[in-house]
Amino acid sequence: MSAAADTASTRPKTSPKAIKFLFGGLAGMGATVFVQPLDLVKNRMQLSGQGSKAREYRTSFHAVASILRNEGIGGIYTGLSAGLLRQATYTTTRLGIYTVLFERMSKADGTPPNFFMKAFIGMTAGATGAFVGTPAEVALIRLTAERERERERERERGVCVCVCGCIPTMARAVVVNAAQLASYSQSKQALLDSGYFRDDILCHFCASMISGLVTTAASMPVDIVKTRIQNMRMIDGKPEYRNGVEVLVKVIRKEGFFSLWKGFTPYYARLGPHTVLTFIFLEQMNRFYKIYFLDS
Repeated sequence: MSAAADTASTRPKTSPKAIKFLFGGLAGMGATVFVQPLDLVKNRMQLSGQGSKAREYRTSFHAVASILRNEGIGGIYTGLSAGLLRQATYTTTRLGIYTVLFERMSKADGTPPNFFMKAFIGMTAGATGAFVGTPAEVALIRLTAERERERERERERGVCVCVCGCIPTMARAVVVNAAQLASYSQSKQALLDSGYFRDDILCHFCASMISGLVTTAASMPVDIVKTRIQNMRMIDGKPEYRNGVEVLVKVIRKEGFFSLWKGFTPYYARLGPHTVLTFIFLEQMNRFYKIYFLDS
């Protein structure tokens, strides 16, 4: 009994589970306000030139100029409401679950789990968060798609639309969170162990940028599958794609292998800052909560 009490007393005090989920969602929503235009450009580039090698947008800058010219300055924030809803569902769930499981898998003295356990925790958190956030994810993709294409889909209704792409969304989330959350935790730990960094914003920034680069390279192929499936049309009453494998095959055959990384620049330009801002907001909220509620 006394051993159990000693073990409990050696564990660092942490915030309640509800606060972990709340801070995760707020951090993601705060980051989205800044990077929504980059998400719009990424989605437009991934959807351009479907089925052929001819691309509507030559570069990210060309896409931005075209959106501003055709839709005005407000057009660059198309889909912001859906983006915030996605963060309120997906990011609240994934960061909340990751933080709770991370603490549970850490040792009594605060030693964090190894990299593979971090990756497994990230995969679990990501898949669960993606399932919860799929309806908002579909809304975000469709709101940021071309408006002419949207008019073609006004007749689509029902639960099928809301859960469209649930499997590729969860597959992407598994890859993204295994890469992002595990690489962030591992990078932060490595930077702190190097002796050149303290647990401050600079350390969080560097770890986030490393995490963003790793995540971008790993997740873009599954992201383009998710985007295409969630934006697909119904042709003669049948879906444009049967599954994610068919999307990959068609993209490689008709658009080339490296089209799987089409939109890499806006994707990283969006994911990098979003990762940085999310973790900085999260770390700062946790820090202030610890100062004013746990240590007081």
